[in-house]
Amino acid sequence: MRDRNGARLTELGELFAGEVAPVLTRIERAERAVHELRDAGAVTIRVGTFSSTGSRLIPAAIAELRQRSSVRVEVIEAEPTEVVGLVRAGEVHAGLIYHVSTEPGFVGTDLVQRSLFSEPYRVLVAKRSPLAELDALDFADLAEVAWVCSRSDDEASDRVLRRVYQSLGVPMRELMRTDDLYMIHGLVAEGLGCALTTRAAVDADFDVVLRPAKQDLGERRVSFVTRRAPMPAAVGWLGEILERLTAARR
Repeated sequence: MRDRNGARLTELGELFAGEVAPVLTRIERAERAVHELRDAGAVTIRVGTFSSTGSRLIPAAIAELRQRSSVRVEVIEAEPTEVVGLVRAGEVHAGLIYHVSTEPGFVGTDLVQRSLFSEPYRVLVAKRSPLAELDALDFADLAEVAWVCSRSDDEASDRVLRRVYQSLGVPMRELMRTDDLYMIHGLVAEGLGCALTTRAAVDADFDVVLRPAKQDLGERRVSFVTRRAPMPAAVGWLGEILERLTAARR
């Protein structure tokens, strides 16, 4: 209705406006969510990752991605070789992997790798072990040491161990094959064997320390990998977030 002060709502109009306002707000939110999903290019993206370091990076990256977009993320845990296979098959959009810097790694014109960081391999030993008192370990003196190895023959650290022992002409002893990080740390902490790993994968709750070796063990290089094909925008955002997170943490 109108009066000398201009137009204003009637009592019925004010009641109607009060009822409609929440509906309009929900519609606006829904439209915004649709636009975000459209910009992300997919309702759901799937990412493959390994445990240890991956468990410290992927959750934080997903949480930040969720603040930026309504896209959903499904995570599949697997060994790096399996993750690469899933990426190549199109079963996941991207993957967090690692390989040895001294080896070709996962190469191919069909893949795009975004390097995140590298860490030197070190020997994990019990804190109370005589080996912990040495500044550097000589594998020539470790012929009797038993190693905790991965269940997969493709594990990068196991390939490094085999290469070093073969160069010395001595056999490598295995204590156990496991991918359980708690079991690995527990066995080493009790002085039952050693393991090859990097600083980022060490659990500080166990009485273990890292020691370098006189032999060249190379580095573990962690990368974000995708197929060389059109990808949802959210995949690129996730890669950018991982780069920023790793840079900040290091």
